[in-house]
Amino acid sequence: MKIYQKYIVYSYLKNFFIIFLSLEFFYVGIDAITNYAKFPESANLKLLYVVFKILDAINYAMPLSIIFAMIVTKLSMLKSNELVVLYSCGLSKKSVIKPIFLTSIFLTFIYIILNFTPFVYAYEYSLNLLKYNTISKTSSRLFLKNDNQYIYFQNLEPLKKQARGIKIFYIRDGDLTKIVSAKSGYFKQDYWVLKDVKIEYKPKIIGIDSKGLEIVYKDRIEALKNFKPKIIENVHKGKFKMPIGDTWEAIKFFAAQNLNLDRLKTLLVSQILIPFFAPLLVLIFYFYLPASSRFLNATLYSSFFIFITLVLWGLLFVLTKLSSTSVIFPEVGVVLPMIILGLFALYKYHKEN
Repeated sequence: MKIYQKYIVYSYLKNFFIIFLSLEFFYVGIDAITNYAKFPESANLKLLYVVFKILDAINYAMPLSIIFAMIVTKLSMLKSNELVVLYSCGLSKKSVIKPIFLTSIFLTFIYIILNFTPFVYAYEYSLNLLKYNTISKTSSRLFLKNDNQYIYFQNLEPLKKQARGIKIFYIRDGDLTKIVSAKSGYFKQDYWVLKDVKIEYKPKIIGIDSKGLEIVYKDRIEALKNFKPKIIENVHKGKFKMPIGDTWEAIKFFAAQNLNLDRLKTLLVSQILIPFFAPLLVLIFYFYLPASSRFLNATLYSSFFIFITLVLWGLLFVLTKLSSTSVIFPEVGVVLPMIILGLFALYKYHKEN
């Protein structure tokens, strides 16, 4: 890396972390003031709540900081005439924006990698702490379909991967063939291990001499392959995000059930594609900012680009919500806008000499 590139990256990252930490403290501070009366009584839970809100704030602070840091970096370089010096040395606009753009891409990849981890549960956990004084609440009375099975959970604790009051109804050709009842169970590796199991075999009645109802008791059995607790809860409630890996598994799992997958597909593509809106705006905004400080109004330019950023981000948020509720297709609501934004950024980059 050349000296001027190191300096540009250093200036950009310095502004990024200043803005990022400021947005984090602002978000968490406003939330603490708003919800202070609902805080858990335990000091440990209060601290845990603040930690989860800090993690949740990354979803908002990271993309905004990536964009705002570029604006601040270029405006400060314009005011100090550093940018004019770089241009005077024969560097093009593309040469100056390249290290900033690559750094923003690197930061975006870090954010996407975070979406593969339980980091995405931060908002849900903080909400549970406010409402129930616990990280993960127990879900009750869940009824789901899996292939030729209908599954009922009286109580499900997704964080502990445990459940109570489990019933599995097996259907063949529209007829009930077997009912598996278990007092409790837990998810281990790829299967649910059911304990204190009662199996009721319902025979097909042909005549008066047909075999009657058969009941078998077992200490434990394995059932419901790949029926992960967190996937069950999130798909059933349809409110919160899941890690990218779990979202992909949920899509494969429920695709066989002929269920509407718009929410899951929207969640997957939005977690992978939407974060790139920040580096794309970095590239676009850079070429619209002036190259000289002679007629520069820093306040006006900053306000304008911040306004455009928030409008575009809000538009993407609305399109994502419309896609998740099947009002429009995810390909139209999420993928198409990102392709248009990417093509426009590519056009602006190649247009510059």
